[in-house]
Order: sequence, then structure tokens, then C-alpha cells
Amino acid sequence: YVCDKTQRYKGSLQCLDSQHSGATQIDAGQGQVVMRNDKSEAFVLSGSTWTRLGSLPIRHISVGPAGIWGVDNNVYFHVFSGQNLNQVDAGGQDKIAGVTSSSTIHCLSAGASPLKEGDSLTWTTFPGALMYISCSSYGCWGVNSGQQIYFTVNSHIAWFSAEGWTRVEGAAIMVEVGTDGTVFVVNVHGNLYQRTGISADVPHGTGWFQIPLSNNIKHASYDLGNLWLVINGGIIAKCSQ
Repeated sequence: YVCDKTQRYKGSLQCLDSQHSGATQIDAGQGQVVMRNDKSEAFVLSGSTWTRLGSLPIRHISVGPAGIWGVDNNVYFHVFSGQNLNQVDAGGQDKIAGVTSSSTIHCLSAGASPLKEGDSLTWTTFPGALMYISCSSYGCWGVNSGQQIYFTVNSHIAWFSAEGWTRVEGAAIMVEVGTDGTVFVVNVHGNLYQRTGISADVPHGTGWFQIPLSNNIKHASYDLGNLWLVINGGIIAKCSQ
């Protein structure tokens, strides 16, 4: 990966100049990038400028085919309320998934596209316990409190496959899936890995490749060939293959 723009970070990364050095979480999808800072403020990237999204404090924000979604103690898509989620993902095709602070797993029962502001949300609870979840049209990946990694195949008929969750080797504190199915994880040491060998026959892949970047990665997201990272100090780095 080659990292883009302006400021060098410990000689190994070039970081996107940002007014928001306090970034804590970033998400990219459908050509858009959103982030949350250490003041719980949410922003969307417009050109090279971060524009704040409303005034509500946000715990986690996600963007994807289902739009921009955020959670604090409620769930917001513009102004939707519902399940009390700790983390939300909008990367599935018109599907929203999330987990609570007690690690229960939930999916929006209906597709996101027909929703309009003011609608109430109905959630389906699924077996298992995860602290982080990320999905694409190919399937969902999750990480539990024991840093174990799981995968489940997604189909157009059922959001979570009847086959349930499959354990994948490795350890991570977060996982992010690009809209194209590309998978990255960050471990407790701040190392970044990409899943290799993903195919239609082996949707969970065959191995992990460590991306040779700084081992101070706090958060990662991937979209349209660009890898977005949050590094120590909340600096945002944009990297490309």
C-alpha cells in the first residue's frame, strides 16, 4: 500500500491532512467516508473537507449501500430511533446489522431502502455474541470479546445463514469488510491484516497477510481501492494499493 498526502507519520505513512486529529473511528463505503472523533462528533468527507453531520453525539458511524447510519444509545439514519446498539454496520446490500454493549447481535428486519424519516425500526435478534460486526453482500464477519473471529455466509433469502457462524483462525479487536468483500482486521497490538484466498467457493478465505504499515493502527476501513486508517493521536491516513 502507498499512503497518500502531506504529513509523514514516523517515516512510514503519509497521512491525509485533517483538522480532526482526534479521530477514533472511520468507515468508508459507496465512495463516501465518515468518521467519529473523540468528542463523539460525526463527520462526512466532502472533497478534502470534513463536514459535521448534525449535532447529536455519536458512538459509532457507518456508511454503505444502506446509507449513513449512526448509534449512540439509539440508532440514527437521519432521525430514526430503535434498538440500543453499541456499533452498527451499513455495508450489507440494503441491510443493517449491529451489536449491543452486551454483545447481542441484531439485524434490521426490513430493508433500509424504503425507510423514511420518522419510521420506527424493527430488529431481529440472532444467536451468538459479538462486540463488532461488518458485512458485505457476500457475508458477515464478527469479533467477540475474546478476540475470536467469525464468519457467516449471507444470502438474499436469509440475512444470517442457517449454517450459523464459522470460527476463523486469528485474533482481532475489530473487523471491517469492504463492499467488494475485501476483509481487514486490527489486532490488540495495532497490527493490520488482510484476509487472503476469498472466493465464491471459499467465502471465508484461506489465510491472513499482515499489511506492512505502522503497528499503531486504531481503526481501519476499505472502499474502492482505498484503505482508510486511524493512527495514534487520531491521525487519518488514506492508503491505496
